[in-house]
Amino acid sequence: MVNYAIHTDDLRVRRGKKEVLHGVSFDVPTGSLVGLLGPSGSGKTTLMRAIVGVQRDVKGLATVLGHPAGSPSLRHRVGYVTQDASVYGDLTVRQNLNYFASILHVERADVDRVIESTDLGEQANQLVDSLSGGQLSRASLAAALLGSPELLVLDEPTVGLDPVLRVELWTLFRRLAEDGATLLVSSHVMDEATRCDRLVLLREGEILADETPAGLLERTGAADAEEAFLTLIRHHPKHLDNHSAHTDSANEEAS
Repeated sequence: MVNYAIHTDDLRVRRGKKEVLHGVSFDVPTGSLVGLLGPSGSGKTTLMRAIVGVQRDVKGLATVLGHPAGSPSLRHRVGYVTQDASVYGDLTVRQNLNYFASILHVERADVDRVIESTDLGEQANQLVDSLSGGQLSRASLAAALLGSPELLVLDEPTVGLDPVLRVELWTLFRRLAEDGATLLVSSHVMDEATRCDRLVLLREGEILADETPAGLLERTGAADAEEAFLTLIRHHPKHLDNHSAHTDSANEEAS
């Protein structure tokens, strides 16, 4: 029997009068590295916020580590990294981590562990404001790793980084998964798909695919994830309806 760290069923989110997630259902197997991919504005951040329990106006089912999303019992079991840096710029890396460790009531020795696991040893006593983009991303990740959470939800952790730094972070994500953590990582960079065990492709608040990278390429006949994504869009009923509507409109104008 497969255990799931995340299970959602018919998850819907409204912002004002607009529904931004339309009945999203998917699972994240325990111990896996799952990529949540899609263009900007597809609903990735809203979905992640619903999973960690900080999103308003959520309907449907979202279960995390066997508990309803946002349950108090999950606070020390889930690490969440937002797109914006989640550390203080006027403190050093170590000062930030000591501060968050005191809030989480974890041993100070854990600070050394997360510094080592994120390769921040040389920057430990450096002000966060002076870090490079990749180092800043690792500092935010280090804060999320305090207390050894079972699930990590990472929202666009590689955005704005050069290819070398992105590879370094994904290597770290894989190492964390091999050590037993479950990771849900969002991105709009399609070439990062090959680094995941499973892919959830999201567009306009709907899931277009939920399968392994190899399965996705085989099903679409595409050479890479970006081509597969475009193929899925072209064959999606909404796209076909829109194309048909544009064609009908053009025909009417021509007549």
